[in-house]
Amino acid sequence: MVGEFPELQGIMGRYYALHDGEDKVVADAIEAHYHPRFAGDTLPQGAISCAVALADKLETVVGIYGIGQVPTGEKDPFGLRRHALGILRILVETPLDLPLHALIKTAAANFPDGMLSTTVASDVEGFMLDRLRGYLRERDFEVSHIEAVLCILNGRMHEVLPRLQGVRTFAALEVSKDLAAANKRVLNIIRKNCEELGADLTGATVKPALLKEAAERDLYQAMQDIAPFAQGYLDRGDYGQNLKVLVTLKPFIDDFFEKVMVMCEDRELRLNRAALLQQLGKLMNQVADISRLAA
Repeated sequence: MVGEFPELQGIMGRYYALHDGEDKVVADAIEAHYHPRFAGDTLPQGAISCAVALADKLETVVGIYGIGQVPTGEKDPFGLRRHALGILRILVETPLDLPLHALIKTAAANFPDGMLSTTVASDVEGFMLDRLRGYLRERDFEVSHIEAVLCILNGRMHEVLPRLQGVRTFAALEVSKDLAAANKRVLNIIRKNCEELGADLTGATVKPALLKEAAERDLYQAMQDIAPFAQGYLDRGDYGQNLKVLVTLKPFIDDFFEKVMVMCEDRELRLNRAALLQQLGKLMNQVADISRLAA
């Protein structure tokens, strides 16, 4: 039947399963796991349908990509772009809290050793992120917003749309460009300090006793005041409010850069000020790397 009428793939399988006495959930999953079959098609509904759909599509993409059958130009004989977009849509729109890189590695691990290329996991993830960029652009999100979110998303596809909505809300604020520029400056100073001093500031803590200038003490206190609110909004998935709360930091950041010399000769003071900016960067970039929004 399906050989003669391929459009009935899954549909006939559902009827056969019901006829054979299979549970309705199983029968529905047999049909739904082929979805989405084309752009704009419906998604599989329910945990079983989604699980089977993801497993089928991931196996196809990882397996074929891993043996070197990579889509080129207009050529995509195995429909890998369609399968990749289907995986992304299921994760994003359902939504499902399943990290993309973990799914890809799990799929790759099911193949015999040596069958797939050693870089298949990273290659497929890059391929799928490119598909994700196109999908998001088609939903009218700006490129700078997309890149700001993707660079910290870490495969959490179910968060991409609400985070982008939050960035869009933030970008509409009058002060957003100034804060984005300040964030870019913060990241540049941190990078320069790491290079020149050979220091890793990733887990650096601020020593309040070394905050000599009023402007740095005021910034530090303002950060302490808003951090619990920002974290609360982040935990609740209210990304727009998380970004909006940053607006209260603007006068303190402006004052800091006007009155405090970060790159001072005293190594201890310099490292402490760099640690303060490191914490500021983490606070500002919980939802997205807002330095990407700077003109």
